[in-house]
Amino acid sequence: MSLTNRDIEDLVAFRRELHRFPEISTEEEETARRVAAFLADTGADETVTGLGGHGVAFVYDSGRPGQTVLFRAELDALPIHEISDIPHRSTVAGKGHMCGHDGHMAILAALGRQFGRQRPATGRVVLMFQPDEETGGGAAGVTADPRYEAIRPDFSFSLHNLPGTPLGHVRLKPGVVNCASRGMRIVLEGREAHSSMPESGVSPMAAISRLMPRLAALGRGTSFTQDDFAMATVTHAHMGEPVFGIAPGRGEIRVTLRTRLDARMADLCTAAEALAREAAAADGLACSIDYHEIFVASMNDAEATGHLAAALDAEGIAHDGEELPMRGSEDFGAFGHTSKSAMFFLGSGEKHPQLHNPDYDFPDDLIPIGSRVFMRVVRDRLG
Repeated sequence: MSLTNRDIEDLVAFRRELHRFPEISTEEEETARRVAAFLADTGADETVTGLGGHGVAFVYDSGRPGQTVLFRAELDALPIHEISDIPHRSTVAGKGHMCGHDGHMAILAALGRQFGRQRPATGRVVLMFQPDEETGGGAAGVTADPRYEAIRPDFSFSLHNLPGTPLGHVRLKPGVVNCASRGMRIVLEGREAHSSMPESGVSPMAAISRLMPRLAALGRGTSFTQDDFAMATVTHAHMGEPVFGIAPGRGEIRVTLRTRLDARMADLCTAAEALAREAAAADGLACSIDYHEIFVASMNDAEATGHLAAALDAEGIAHDGEELPMRGSEDFGAFGHTSKSAMFFLGSGEKHPQLHNPDYDFPDDLIPIGSRVFMRVVRDRLG
C-alpha cells in the first residue's frame, strides 16, 4: 500500500482546512466531525466517538487474530493569534494550529485512506484522534473511558513534528522523552485593610515575596541529564486589587513543576506544598493548593522503540537520539500505562518557526514521511 499523488493532494487540502478552522482544548467537536467526514469513505469497521471529550477512534480490523496497534494524533489547537499571510491561515481570531496537530491528523488520515483499500493482514489498527492534549487531560480521559478497554492496544505509537531539526530527520530513543509537569496554584488568604492602616489587616505581600524565590530554588542544583532533575518556574503572581486605598488580603502564585520521572514529581510537590504552608503559617494566612494541566512523563518502551527504529531503517529515514529527552511535556505518556508505547520526533526544518510561535505552520512535506513510517510498523507487526 502507498499513497498516490491524488491522495497527497487531498491530504494537504485536508490539513489546510483543519488549519483554517482551529478549535482549542475541550472544544474540538467540529474538528472531530471534519476528521470523521474525511475518513467516511474508508469504511472503518468500528468508530468510537466522544472519547475523553470529543475524541474519536477508527478501527480497521483484519478479521483475523493478532495484535492491536494504535496510532495517536491530537485534535486541539492553541489560544494563539496567527500572524501569517498564508492563504490557509486561521479564520478564528485568537486561535491557531501553532503546534502542528493539523499535520499530525493528516498523517493518521493518510493511514485511514490506505486501510480503506486494504486492511492489515492480521489483528487490527486503531486510529485515535485524541482531544485536549495541550492541557494534559486528553490522553488520560481517553484511557479512562470504559469503552477504551474494547480497543485497548498492545502497542501505541505517536509522533510530533520538531522545528530546529532538519526536515524529515527523526529523533528517537528509548526511555524518558518528555518530562512530567503540572501547574500548581497557591492561594494565600488573610484580611484586607485600609491602606493607611495596613497593620489592621493580614496581607499576603511578605509571604509571596519570600515564597517565589524559594519555590524557584527547588529546581536548582540538579542536571537535566539526571533522573533527579527538577524545575520550578514561577509563571504568575497576583495580590489584591489595582487600587491605592486597600491593602491586600488575598494573593495567588502559579508555578510550573517539572521532573524527568513521575516519582520525582511526587517529592517536588511535597516540598513545594511544605514551603507554601510554612510561609502562610508564619504570617497568619490561610493556604489552599490545587493542581492543573497534569502531564505524566512520556516513556518510550524499549520494544516499541525498536519497532519504530526498524521501520525508519527500512524506509531509509535517518534517525538519532539527540535533543532527547525534552523538558517540554506531552500527554501521550498516559498511553504507556495501558500498552507498550513509543513516540518519535520528525524534523520540521532547522530554521522553521518554533512550536507555539504565531507564524508557525506545519510543513506539508512531512505528511507522506510520517505515514510511511507508521505504515511500515503496521506491515512489520501485522502483515
